[in-house]
Amino acid sequence: MSKDKILIIEDEEDIQELLKYNLKKDGFERLKITNSGEAGLDAVKTFLPNIILLDLMLPGIDGLTVCRKLKNNSETAHIPIIMLTAKSEESDIIVGLEMGADDYVVKPFSNKVLIARIRSVLRRAKSIQSENDKTVLQRGPLLINRTKREASLDNKSLILTYSEFEILFLLAKRAGWVFSRNQIVNQVKGDDYPVTERSIDVQIVGLRKKLGIAGEAIETVRGVGYRFKENFSDSDLKK
Repeated sequence: MSKDKILIIEDEEDIQELLKYNLKKDGFERLKITNSGEAGLDAVKTFLPNIILLDLMLPGIDGLTVCRKLKNNSETAHIPIIMLTAKSEESDIIVGLEMGADDYVVKPFSNKVLIARIRSVLRRAKSIQSENDKTVLQRGPLLINRTKREASLDNKSLILTYSEFEILFLLAKRAGWVFSRNQIVNQVKGDDYPVTERSIDVQIVGLRKKLGIAGEAIETVRGVGYRFKENFSDSDLKK
C-alpha cells in the first residue's frame, strides 16, 4: 500500500467515485476528495498531499486559478499537479503547464494511463531535489556535463550551440516532463541567436539531427511542446 496522499479536486460525482475506486484498487488508500476550487485550496493546507489531481472546470475558483495559487505559494509550489482536462481545453493545458502543472490527462481517460502518470509524476517529484543539484547528468548513452558545457552520446562528443545545449539539458534533466515552447524560451537564453517559440522548433530539429537515431528521445507533444523520453537507454541506439 502506498503512503502517498492524493488530493482530488473534482466536482463530478461519477468521476470522483471512479477515481476513488481505481486508486484504492492500485494501493492508494490515503485519499481526500473535494468538489470545488475553494475547498481544494483549504484541503491542501490540512491534508498536505503528495500529489493533486485537479479538474480544470470547477465551480467557483477554476482549476487554472487553483494551479496558479498553489504554484505561486512557496509552501505548496513543490506539490505535483496532474490536470484533468476535456479535449476542447488544449489552450488551458498549455496555460496550466506554463503555470507549473506537472502533467495532464484528457477525459475520458484510461484508468491504467492515469495510474501510470501518477506513479511517474510521484517518482519524478521525489528525485527532483537531487536532480536540481546535479551538474553531470546521464540518460542512458547520453552524458551531459553542465559545468564544462560538454555533451556526448555513446562516448562520442556532440557539437552543440549554446541554445541547443541548454534545451537538451533542460529536457533531459526532467525526463518525462512536458515543456511548452514558452517554458523553454523562458529558461533558455540564447547567445547564438534570439530564442523565440518559433526558433525552439528549429533548434529541436537541429538537436534531433545531431543526436541521430537517439533524436527520437526528444518527443513532440502535439499542441503543447516537447519532452525527453523518460526511459531512454542504450537499446534505443540499436533500433
